[in-house]
Amino acid sequence: MTATAIFSEIKKLPFNDKLLLVEKTLKTIRHVKEHHLEHAVNTLYNDYVTDKELTLFTNLDFESFYETK
Repeated sequence: MTATAIFSEIKKLPFNDKLLLVEKTLKTIRHVKEHHLEHAVNTLYNDYVTDKELTLFTNLDFESFYETK
């Protein structure tokens, strides 16, 4: 089914069903996004723990920062 056909069918739905569809779609997108982020964290965690070059600049986190013009 093409996106155009899906949109055509969605237009035929009552408002409440459209709203439910949007809510479930957003929930699915959030879940997929969270899964991807969790996977990225798990994949890179060991690199950040063992490779000090990746965290070198975190030493500056507690330094005062002054903007210059």
